[in-house]
Amino acid sequence: MMLSKRTNWSLQPNELTKVYRARREQGLPILDLTESNPTQCGFQYDANKILNALGNSRALIYEPDPRGLLSARRAAAEYYAERGVHLDPEQIFLTASTSEAYSFTFRLLADAGDSLLVPRPSYPLFDFLTRLNDLDRIDYPLVYDGHWQIDRTALLSRITPRTRAVLAVHPNNPTGSFISREETDFLTACCQEHSLALIADEVFSDYAHGSTPGFQQHSFAREARALTFTLSGLSKISALPQMKCAWVVVNGPEALRRQALDRMEVIADTFLSLSAPVACALPQLLEIRHQMQPQILRRINSNREYLDSQIGPSSEACRLKTEGGWYAILRVPAIHSDEEWALRLLKEDGVLVHPGHFYDFPSEGYLVLSLLLMPAIFEEGVRKLLARVASDSR
Repeated sequence: MMLSKRTNWSLQPNELTKVYRARREQGLPILDLTESNPTQCGFQYDANKILNALGNSRALIYEPDPRGLLSARRAAAEYYAERGVHLDPEQIFLTASTSEAYSFTFRLLADAGDSLLVPRPSYPLFDFLTRLNDLDRIDYPLVYDGHWQIDRTALLSRITPRTRAVLAVHPNNPTGSFISREETDFLTACCQEHSLALIADEVFSDYAHGSTPGFQQHSFAREARALTFTLSGLSKISALPQMKCAWVVVNGPEALRRQALDRMEVIADTFLSLSAPVACALPQLLEIRHQMQPQILRRINSNREYLDSQIGPSSEACRLKTEGGWYAILRVPAIHSDEEWALRLLKEDGVLVHPGHFYDFPSEGYLVLSLLLMPAIFEEGVRKLLARVASDSR
């Protein structure tokens, strides 16, 4: 076999994908409650401002910089300054995506066969990223008892001599749980004691549920007690996933931070991935967040409130508490597996949801919905979903 083992995953579509494709081919309606692409959810973008930002004539000149264009890094630093975090632009590396930022960080910290601690439940992307970088993923559980929290005892028990970093998602996707300051202290102390790095994914951090525009959770970008890498980007901040711009902020004890910055520069210089037009446009594209985030927060809060209004005291379904992000989690009776629930909803009701196993929920009885959808679609889909749960639970 001439292809690598790291890409030896199944390429066969699962049953849910087959049913989805069959419905589309037959022209049958689908209420897609998984849609999380903001450019497909009816938000109002300032098209002229976005397109004009990409017309900067400076992009005609090639000025390679391993960290990325200085004016763009300054814009990212100003974004953090608004959150009370003051950074030197030299601490910031621009990348074409958070996936690339993860790969840079993984390659900096770990050798083939080393391991990373990753929260569970969480986004399935981490399985692919760790495998593509020849690393072992070791899960540590998030537990729910009215709210989500890190199982600290379990996390500590899973540290091995080959563990190189702890990955924290703030807020987590899809549980929507922010990492408390107490948990932050625990993670940094853990990293100090075991000589680990801390990798913090903050792509959803601007979307705290029930918040008013301008409300901010604390950021790991200020964390200097342990070697810390904080990831974010335009995809969520300005709801511009197509612009392909993200970054990683490096912080930590001075000597260790300096070593990490020097070595990260070599990695970044090898790729030089971010295009000049996007780098030149970054200051203007970050400003788009002031138009987009209030729209998105209103939509998220409105859809979540509608969902709650449809779940009565005697309902067989309940919504788990979330603090941020773009998703809602429904707890449903485990009379079917999550996969069976999703298939039944799609086949019988034309409603597409994510089964909990997609995010590695540890047991059956979880469905995940996007809160970004236009209200008419979301509300119809929720009504059909809850009617199906009630019918099947009788």
